[in-house]
Amino acid sequence: MTARERWFGATGRRVPEIVLAGTLDTTGALLLDALPADAAGLRDAHTRGIPVVVRASDAAEVRQALAHPEVSCVLVRDAALVSLDLAELTYGAAEATSSRIAG
Repeated sequence: MTARERWFGATGRRVPEIVLAGTLDTTGALLLDALPADAAGLRDAHTRGIPVVVRASDAAEVRQALAHPEVSCVLVRDAALVSLDLAELTYGAAEATSSRIAG
């Protein structure tokens, strides 16, 4: 499976949506240890073209962060999380398989 990418703010760069911590230059990004309760800050950074990067420690946190279109990527320390199948995690195994076949 090819890593899905997202725009890194208004930098013109595309980056993998899940990245191993320490392997991506996050200079100039809004770097969050967790998602805020209020997404207004995410929207504001996104509107201003600032990349939003969120740290996550498990699959649920990765899925939660990537549910926000303002998030450019998620940093993880566990290499196994880089290869998460987000379609399966979000929709379940049967739905993920049918979407890969259809798409």
